[in-house]
Amino acid sequence: MFSHFLHIFSSAPPKRIKKVFYKIKHSELMFFIYVCVKKQMNYTTYLFDFDYTLADSSRGIVTCFRNVLNRHGYTHPTDNDIKRTIGKTLEESFSILSGVTDTRQLAEFKKEYIKEADTHMTVNTVLFLETKSVLAALKDSGARIGIISTKFRYRIKELLDQHFPEDFLDIIIGGEDVQTPKPSPEGLLLAIRQLHVTKAETLYIGDSTVDAETAQKAGVDFAGITHGMTTAEELKKYPHKKIMSSLEELLEREPLPAAASPRNISVRRIALLLLLFAAFAAFFCFLIFI
Repeated sequence: MFSHFLHIFSSAPPKRIKKVFYKIKHSELMFFIYVCVKKQMNYTTYLFDFDYTLADSSRGIVTCFRNVLNRHGYTHPTDNDIKRTIGKTLEESFSILSGVTDTRQLAEFKKEYIKEADTHMTVNTVLFLETKSVLAALKDSGARIGIISTKFRYRIKELLDQHFPEDFLDIIIGGEDVQTPKPSPEGLLLAIRQLHVTKAETLYIGDSTVDAETAQKAGVDFAGITHGMTTAEELKKYPHKKIMSSLEELLEREPLPAAASPRNISVRRIALLLLLFAAFAAFFCFLIFI
């Protein structure tokens, strides 16, 4: 087939060949090249969970939960029990830790927790060592950055204002900004709409299976970070681009594919390449003789 294609090409008049290349330049081939290049582009938007992703607020969270639970006689939950609820709503966390299911009682626990957090949360929250440098590097590269969290937006800003200039982040979606918390994709999709970006150019980064499920439901790529209580093995059960031990891995470029060889080219890939070549050859011949 290839020799037949070469014969047709060599016998075609020069003007017709020139016309063919002009058409290819401005049509399907250019579109094909555009798609290939687009596939290699980095994300333009990085949206992060907050607790155990950008910051360690576990000391403040444990203190607040402990004070409320002890006040009501629930002394059995351990610190690790409390830490494992990080990322869930306050009502869900209190229900897990106390066994209470009454919505009124859970609402009262929440009110008490918020009051405790006004005193203990921000002073007991620290950014992870690489957080500032990674966010600054992403910002300097022209990327949009934001936070999607079940934590209240004002509480997040209270800490970030100590470390970043005003409006450093492009968006913060907190628990008060949505009707349904994660793993509902509402907050993530809201941020995408408000930033006027697409799902394809957005990466969501989080530490928990709740975050992984949120990204999956939103149809957005996910990168896991093992800062928290969730293991890499647990995160790998969900669709993901990478599982990281440090946010600095976001700045690493993906390795180029290995050189083509009979050992690393699959039969399926060879068949696809042959199919693409046949389609291109047929299209080329069609252009020559029109």
